[in-house]
Amino acid sequence: MASSKQLSSDEVEALMGGLSEETEGHSIIMEGEKDVRPFTLGSDDLSVLGDYYALRMINERFCRLARSVFLPMLRVQPRISSFPPEVKTFDEYSQNVETFVSLNTSRMEELKGNSLLVVPPDFISLLTNSYYGGSVVRSLRRAAGEFTATEQRVIEIVSEGLDDALTAAWKDLTSVTFSVTGREENIQFASFVDGGDTVIVCSFLVQLPKSEPATFDVIYPLQVLKPIASQLRSRLQSEAGDNDLTWKQKLEQAILNIPLTVTAELDRPKTTLGRMVTVKKDDVFKISVTDGVKIFVEGREMFLAEIGQSGQNVAVELTKRLKNKL
Repeated sequence: MASSKQLSSDEVEALMGGLSEETEGHSIIMEGEKDVRPFTLGSDDLSVLGDYYALRMINERFCRLARSVFLPMLRVQPRISSFPPEVKTFDEYSQNVETFVSLNTSRMEELKGNSLLVVPPDFISLLTNSYYGGSVVRSLRRAAGEFTATEQRVIEIVSEGLDDALTAAWKDLTSVTFSVTGREENIQFASFVDGGDTVIVCSFLVQLPKSEPATFDVIYPLQVLKPIASQLRSRLQSEAGDNDLTWKQKLEQAILNIPLTVTAELDRPKTTLGRMVTVKKDDVFKISVTDGVKIFVEGREMFLAEIGQSGQNVAVELTKRLKNKL
């Protein structure tokens, strides 16, 4: 008789009991096995996005675009750099963040999810002080409480400007539109994701002249980025526009358009220090152009040439390229 593939009642009961006790770290150890680690079925794979290569490129592009957001407030061009993205639960992130903080939730309509912009209150106070004529030389320390109406206006300007920068930074990978949907001031009341949900934390450092650096974070839920995980693992950028030049062509064109200074050296006459002391206007130094003219490009000897004429202008005709001088 063929054996039945259905589980017996005892097997079903044992299976259900094991799933319900998974938090106790139970695991089945086969005879002869060592160093067995427990595994929770259904847990998120934290490496689902690979090495985050494309996300790091997006963050670097965002750093360049975000400078224009802070420039009108700081009245200086800040240096902004990004840290590698981190994967953690939202509870783990919240434990390392001040309770009183500026939280700005933005909707990513194309990905059917939200992102979260987190800005420390000290940075908000510094931006507000500088925006209305103050100095950024010293760091401002702000007591926990609530933001003033003026600070709320600065938060609005910053969050909307950074959302526009994020939209532009994501454009080459995929079309994502960021729009602010809500603001909060207490991390405990943030209705962003559940505490146990996994998030991608992108941290940014703003370096200010003669002042302590400031930081802010952009957080993405892992579940929101999973549909584009393959694109985020890719090292190739999507082509925006069929008629647009490729990045390589643009770089080549930019390099070929770099201006260079070309100098023709006729001769290097020698004289004495005594004559140089007595030299005056209309004195003549004789030169000899017998072996051709040396052509220098940015100060480096590159060609030999002969003196000639082109129309009404004196010109040189290149006769030899000095390859050993490249």
